[in-house]
Amino acid sequence: MIFKKNIKSGIKSKTKIVGIFLLILVLTFEIVNISFANQTLAFAISMDVNELDAGNSVMSYVVGSIFEGLVKYRTGTTNIEPCLATSWEISANGKEITFNLRKWVKFHDGTDFNTDAVIFSFKRQYDQNHPYHQYGKWVTWRYMFNDIDRIEKIDDYTVKLILKRPNASILTSLAMSQMGIVSPANAEKYKEDAFKYPSGTGPFKFVEWVKSDHITLEVNENYWREKANLDKLIFKVIPDPSARLMALEVGEVQGMEFPNPADFDRINDNKDLVLMTQPGMNVGYLAMNTGYGYIDKNENGIRDLDLEPLVKTPGYFEPLTKKKVRQAINMAIDKQSIVDNIYMGTAIKAKNGMPPFMLGYNNDIEDYPYDPERAKALLVETGYPDGFEVTLHVMPVSRPYMPDPPKIGEAIQSYLAAVGIKVKIYQFEWANYLQELYEGKFQMCSFGWIGDNGDPDNFMNVVYGSNKASIGVATNFAFYIDDKAQELLSKALTTYNDEKRATYYKKVQEMIHENAGWVYLVHSTQNMVFRNNIKGFVLNPTGRLFFYPVWVE
Repeated sequence: MIFKKNIKSGIKSKTKIVGIFLLILVLTFEIVNISFANQTLAFAISMDVNELDAGNSVMSYVVGSIFEGLVKYRTGTTNIEPCLATSWEISANGKEITFNLRKWVKFHDGTDFNTDAVIFSFKRQYDQNHPYHQYGKWVTWRYMFNDIDRIEKIDDYTVKLILKRPNASILTSLAMSQMGIVSPANAEKYKEDAFKYPSGTGPFKFVEWVKSDHITLEVNENYWREKANLDKLIFKVIPDPSARLMALEVGEVQGMEFPNPADFDRINDNKDLVLMTQPGMNVGYLAMNTGYGYIDKNENGIRDLDLEPLVKTPGYFEPLTKKKVRQAINMAIDKQSIVDNIYMGTAIKAKNGMPPFMLGYNNDIEDYPYDPERAKALLVETGYPDGFEVTLHVMPVSRPYMPDPPKIGEAIQSYLAAVGIKVKIYQFEWANYLQELYEGKFQMCSFGWIGDNGDPDNFMNVVYGSNKASIGVATNFAFYIDDKAQELLSKALTTYNDEKRATYYKKVQEMIHENAGWVYLVHSTQNMVFRNNIKGFVLNPTGRLFFYPVWVE
């Protein structure tokens, strides 16, 4: 009897063990399923996209998740590596680059990626006679890619890029999001509305765009690499940095950009949050419209001196055309106080228009001192003993180089008031703000620049070159015109010798400093915040956000 009881007892024990084991398996399976099902990341952004066409969008981290280029940046760097091109060869004269394209790649609409798609994506931007040229302004092409003469098909998976002249930055520039390859079939389907319904080859596919609220992407199940870890990626538009942080704290979003420096202690004290920071490749500035630009009639991105004369900008304002007035404004603003009290340790004071770690930075230049009395004296010398009234366009959204634009605008307003200059502040919705700047419809503006590709040309030529003072598509917002400076910048771009390039850039910085069209305020750190269960994200010097390797733990 005892023996039989032991048998029954053993059977019961084994049954319990098996049951518990099966229960654990079920629970584990459920947990794994829940974890897998929750591979959704909502990321809070400071402003909505202007559009979702790779060639026209100013929001690189949204379109950069949908589209891909021929080359891409290696994780955490601005060094390039293959993407939709598997390899390339550069001709001896530096004017031809032949790309071998990746096979068996599909666009999100199911059509094939090939040479025709590359030619379509490029040609629509530079060829005024292309039927799809009318659907974009192609501003980035004009300021970064006007050295491209044409693109030619060798075969279905080989394409040749032909340059007008050698260009030392062209390969790194091709990794920019604006050079993402679009589906020709999708463009033909939607025509002028294609910017609302993007189709690329990237790790995430477009789902929906609710204007001023959110953009939803989903994983590309047919991605040519291993598919992304995230099932869904949502960009939630929350303009106010405090509201973004609150949404992050309660779990409404799992990441956010551009936290307010005043909130850093609060973030660091929260065990559920992780603050990521590194030196930024940027500059924040005040630009003064010096009064003259040109109309780029042939859209070649270069001012043809014999065909395109200087004309007054719509924001022409006589006091700002005077160099000594601009120098006075430089001396009237206490940049160190702005760094200490608004950026709170997240920036350094700037004296030049590109970060100190870049090739060709001129550290010998002496910054304009904070000297209100000298500023007043210069105003007297130029005929403005009682100062004058001027308008200041202040950014409506926060950026790394300008985390709290209204507060920075008010600081500038206060400093200039102390020397007799009365500032009236204007703010516009972001898309309208940009358009006002492109067209020169302002007197002074707050803005900045984040390097696109790690090359000094992307600052020196793009932001300060005379060629970029074209009214309507300007990126030189001081409308600084100096033919000699532009000549040096053009030489630097066609020179592959770094020592010579650096010499050219240093000289131009001296010329820009003397002209005083900008008040260079800061170089800020790059800051992002995530909940602590978000893994795999790596900051990039360009400020772009790459979510392909990210997962939710």
